Amino acid sequence: MKRGLKRLLYLVLVLAITFIIAYPKLDLTAKKSATPARSSRTILTVEGQQIRYETIDYSVRVTGTIIADESVNLNSEVSAKIDNILFQEGEKVKKGQLLVTLNDDELRAELEKLKFTQKLNEDNEFRQKKLLEKEAISREEYEIALTTLNTSRSESKLLETRRAKYKIYAPFSGRVGLREVSVGSYINPGSTIARIYSIDQVKIDFSVPGKYLKDIDVGDKIQFSVEGYEEPFDGEIYALEPQIDPQSRSIKLRAVSPNQENKLLPGQFVKINLILDQIENSIMVPNIALIPELNKTKVFVHVDGKVETRIVEPGIRTEESVQILSGLNPGDVIITTGLLQIRQGMTVNIQE
Repeated sequence: MKRGLKRLLYLVLVLAITFIIAYPKLDLTAKKSATPARSSRTILTVEGQQIRYETIDYSVRVTGTIIADESVNLNSEVSAKIDNILFQEGEKVKKGQLLVTLNDDELRAELEKLKFTQKLNEDNEFRQKKLLEKEAISREEYEIALTTLNTSRSESKLLETRRAKYKIYAPFSGRVGLREVSVGSYINPGSTIARIYSIDQVKIDFSVPGKYLKDIDVGDKIQFSVEGYEEPFDGEIYALEPQIDPQSRSIKLRAVSPNQENKLLPGQFVKINLILDQIENSIMVPNIALIPELNKTKVFVHVDGKVETRIVEPGIRTEESVQILSGLNPGDVIITTGLLQIRQGMTVNIQE
């Protein structure tokens, strides 16, 4: 029994010594076999984009507001009761169309009384003129009768003018909004009856930073969009405010846009793309490819399978890309991914 136990212990000891001697060699072999695999993984695959000349729109994006071509409150100039409202809310009206009549009974009575007085003065002037021709009265007496007649005529014209204010007409062709009064309402001077809008064409008010002033002129085209419509609308600048706002340092502009289908309404918020210039033969690179550093900007370029660093001069920026004024040429392949992993001279695989 003791002899068998001794043999077992001896066998275990031999196996342990053999393992200790052989293990380092096995570990070294495994490391050697793994080294080529890790070495092959050091060649990074990145994405790139070949540079070519492009034509870009030098533009600025701002926001603005639509206003009516013409708009005005329909107000009364006198205090009176409304007799008739001759329009429907929201309907189109023509310039000069009668919209509202006010009660003018008192003025009509005064005017009728004045006409009788005027007729009496006309008859008196006629008689005095005949007597003057016969030298039966003095010229002074005739002139008194003529002055009385002219005074009554002037008073009639004044009453007619006052009476005309009791009728309210459309000042221009357009569309009437919602009315704020009813038949029988008593209104005072300045009381708003409704508002009338001319929107066959609309105006767009917006502002741009003053630094763009040299690039903007009357006649420049704009494109803008509004909520609810996918298609863009076109407009044209027709006026500039002749001063820079001292608070925002921006300049106010106004454009006009046709609106025959009445899709655009006053008060709408618009997003405007103001095209300042078109620049041909421009080199554009994605924004993500640029790496800003102290006092310079660089990019990585793929040249003969390796990474090369280029210092570039950025120009105009758009939403997705940047114009490069120097440092790159058409045909260069610029690297757009893996920018944190690659270095100058590093070997990479490019995927355009």
